[in-house]
Amino acid sequence: MIPKTFKEVIDLGDGREISIETGKLAKQAHGSVVVQSGNCMLLCTVVSNYKQADVDFLPLTVDYREKFAAAGRYPGGFFKREARPSDGEVLTMRLVDRVLRPLFPKDYHAETQVMIQLMSHDENVMPDAMAGLAASAAIQLSDFPFECAISEARVGRINGEFIINPTRAQLKESDIDMMIGASADSVMMVEGEMNEISEEEMTEAIKFAHEAIKVQCAAQLKLAEAFGKKEVREYEAEREDEDLAKKVHDLTYDKVYAIAKAGSAKHERSAAFAEIKEEVKATFSEEELEDFGDLVSKYFYKAEKAAVRDLTLNEGLRLDGRKTDEIRPIWCEIDYLPSVHGSSIFTRGETQALATVTLGTSREANQIDMPSYEGEETFYLHYNFPPFSTGEARPIRGTSRREVGHGNLAQRALKGMIPEDCPYTVRVVSEVLESNGSSSMATVCSGTMALMDAGVQLKKPVSGIAMGLISDADSGKYAVLSDILGDEDHLGDMDFKVTGTADGITACQMDIKVKGLSYEILVKALMQAKDGRLHILEKLTDTIAAPKADVKSYAPKIVTKIIPGEYIGAVIGSGGKVIQELQKETNTTIVINEDPDTEEGIVEILGTGQDGIDAVIAKIDALMFKPEVGSVYEVKVIKMLDFGAVVEYMEAPGNEVLLHVSELAWERTENVSDVINMGDVFDVKYFGTDPRTRKEKVSRKALLPKPEGYVERPPRRDKGGDRRGGNRDRKPRRD
Repeated sequence: MIPKTFKEVIDLGDGREISIETGKLAKQAHGSVVVQSGNCMLLCTVVSNYKQADVDFLPLTVDYREKFAAAGRYPGGFFKREARPSDGEVLTMRLVDRVLRPLFPKDYHAETQVMIQLMSHDENVMPDAMAGLAASAAIQLSDFPFECAISEARVGRINGEFIINPTRAQLKESDIDMMIGASADSVMMVEGEMNEISEEEMTEAIKFAHEAIKVQCAAQLKLAEAFGKKEVREYEAEREDEDLAKKVHDLTYDKVYAIAKAGSAKHERSAAFAEIKEEVKATFSEEELEDFGDLVSKYFYKAEKAAVRDLTLNEGLRLDGRKTDEIRPIWCEIDYLPSVHGSSIFTRGETQALATVTLGTSREANQIDMPSYEGEETFYLHYNFPPFSTGEARPIRGTSRREVGHGNLAQRALKGMIPEDCPYTVRVVSEVLESNGSSSMATVCSGTMALMDAGVQLKKPVSGIAMGLISDADSGKYAVLSDILGDEDHLGDMDFKVTGTADGITACQMDIKVKGLSYEILVKALMQAKDGRLHILEKLTDTIAAPKADVKSYAPKIVTKIIPGEYIGAVIGSGGKVIQELQKETNTTIVINEDPDTEEGIVEILGTGQDGIDAVIAKIDALMFKPEVGSVYEVKVIKMLDFGAVVEYMEAPGNEVLLHVSELAWERTENVSDVINMGDVFDVKYFGTDPRTRKEKVSRKALLPKPEGYVERPPRRDKGGDRRGGNRDRKPRRD
């Protein structure tokens, strides 16, 4: 029996639509939907355990995977099975997680899993733009305690016109690529890259996407109503004790306020807060702590949060003594590491990033192999966040999702400033050595200086800043914070990272923790961020004003040479013999790619010594050398023969031709050595290929004056002629 299905359709305009369907697949999940646009289909399922986990947080897992079968392809590598998620899949997981997580109740701790799978791919539809819609739609069909429907949409701008969920081809023409996550009432998440747009333009893009999201949220609610919205499940809520909360608040608030107002460093402040917490716990007996010690810790945190926020709202002061728009002290240094191609240190307050740059050929490009996208990156950035950067000791188990996300943000901030004609593949690695507030923005700043130190001709330097927000809905007070600390991120209502040049924004990432953030506050945050960005940018350019004119002496130089496609084989040689020997002889790396449009060969020559690069170019020129009929060339004798000499073109070493004895001089030559010797250099004239011998012909005598009284010998006859040039008739054949 075919199951009953329920479906809602969302009109995107210009003939495109998104459908949300349920009732056919994965019915044992607590909620499941198939979201489709064109031939792109996502299956999303959600499940949450009915028993609360023994933790004090929501154990939520958002998993996004792209199946290679969805694109009619096999997984690459030896094992033909999908394995660990790619960076692209991890980034989509983060986009969805950041919007969903704040909408679950704070006391809901049941293990929850959201699984989104690409089941069918359409090259004209980018699936990550529909992942948030799929996740929220599946949750709306479940009995989870979840505040409201949300969705996500990508916005681009082509020729000044905004577009929702553009294709990958359209994105190449767009100056904006932003993903916005929101409910019908509030924008909650923004992430993307831009081509130096203004703060006002960014705000307009967010507003445009939000209008589309409102329609998508309404469609989810309509689908849930038709399907039959389930009653929200009951779960064991956390214990509350108002009297205990008041007691802890009274014991804690004033002391925390005083320490916060003193403006101390991170470790001193943390130690002081910990001491107050121990004093509060000491007012309770061991039996009481065993009974409700967890509540004491919870209420201490609430009192601490209230005190820190009130200090900022009431007095405009922050934990480290700064004003709301003040940037921490900055110091920078370049060329710190003696053997790398480019390096820099950026330190802002208690946050420090050491960046390195490595230059290579197209062979070092980062290969992207996903069902929804295949390509390569010739500029990429990796971000490492070791535990010692925050004074912790914990095991390192591979690259975390956070490291992937922060590295991607910094990469998007910088990549638009890499010149299109940069011949190198460029890799930036950021090592975060200290962290107390926005190490990703420190990575952007250190990455800018390291690139300039390496001699990469950046179009413009880029800086970045993290903004925060503390607001009180009851009083209407709010404070926008520049260059936030880690504690301010944790205790505040917004984490807004903005990067850009002096002329506009290049990337952003925003997470909002409060409902109904007004566009007035958003614009104020953006304008305050601009002032902070420009201040930091001045510190960077004071350290290094412009990219170095050339790469370092020990860094590889790269020269790109275009050759006709017909010569690619000659340069490579049989079995790669020519190119391998040439690399060995010149101590260079040679990479040859074929341009699919022009069918020309793109030869990249990478080497630390200019002499080696010049030798490779000379060899390639020699292999492509074609003498022109009637032209004169300088040659050198490299081999003596009885019937002539082998000569080599001086302008194309390795190109040889036979100079016949009859072309040495006008006089009859008995011995070749009577006229020329080994190593002699002289000019010859090129006559092309002799049709009779099918060999190339050059002549020395053609450039010499004829001797006085010289008589030209009659030409040979093609048939029956005398070998000595005579014209004697043949005798009649006898019978």
